[in-house]
Amino acid sequence: MKTRKIGVIGLGHVGAHCAYSLAIQGIADELVLVDQNHDKLVSECQDLTDTGMFFPHRVKVTAGDFSDLGDCDILVNSAGKIDILRGNHDRLTEMDFTIAAVNSFMPKVMASGFHGIIINISNPCDIVTRQIAKLSGLPRGHVFGTGTGLDTSRLISVLARETGMDHKSITGYMIGEHGAAQTVAWSAVTFGGRPLNDWAKTEERFCFDREKIKKEAINAGWVTFSGKYCTEYGISSTLARLARAVLHDEKVILPVSAELHGEYGEDDLFVGVPAVIGAGGAEKVVELNLPEEELREFKICCQSVRTNMEHLKEID
Repeated sequence: MKTRKIGVIGLGHVGAHCAYSLAIQGIADELVLVDQNHDKLVSECQDLTDTGMFFPHRVKVTAGDFSDLGDCDILVNSAGKIDILRGNHDRLTEMDFTIAAVNSFMPKVMASGFHGIIINISNPCDIVTRQIAKLSGLPRGHVFGTGTGLDTSRLISVLARETGMDHKSITGYMIGEHGAAQTVAWSAVTFGGRPLNDWAKTEERFCFDREKIKKEAINAGWVTFSGKYCTEYGISSTLARLARAVLHDEKVILPVSAELHGEYGEDDLFVGVPAVIGAGGAEKVVELNLPEEELREFKICCQSVRTNMEHLKEID
């Protein structure tokens, strides 16, 4: 039986919780942890190892280096410096650190012989994911980011609260940039398979303020951040779900930061869209049939990402 092996780069708040989620859910048989802070790396490795006897499954956890990632099925990039975000609500603030980081270690990762799937968590997610894809040279879809996946979870939670419907009966997507410039594909929101627009014709509880809901979903991450200066549980659960989908070749449609090549009229860009997730990573972008107004908003999101990408030219 093949061992499912996942590498995690960066063991800050997010990376450590991602490793824990992968371990406790039994998604990985072996975890290889990598961090430039050796003492933190050893500590996290020991802490995870200490939990092993309480799992109903076996998980091997080792402290490694980039050269140890060659035979991993999945590589998770969570290298970041979230403390930079204190005092502002702009994920772009992390770009100078995260882009420089991936520029420094991606050649080492690829020199290890790695040829699996890379899932990026680091912000700004869409831009960092694109940079990793270009530096890795891996086939299209083999690199994708968590993107608007967690934002979508936040949207559905708010919709469940507003309507009184169970969140598992709701389907919907936040699309565009993982950041302030994102929007809701309202035309794709369904409750029990019935479109929101149909429900709104007959029941008052579905006639809510859509702009207010969108803003609440966008700002939810900052609510988490403002009290403890990090986000952990939501993003680590998002990552775990995506990793499971890859390892089990689920072919499940989930929102991620995926590469566009003509879809929605966009090209050479990573943004949040629903995609088929399986053994080949983000195997196929699902192109929603967006009405004109929603497509226009989505394209504004895409332009925002392109504008922010201009800063890459200033980073070594």
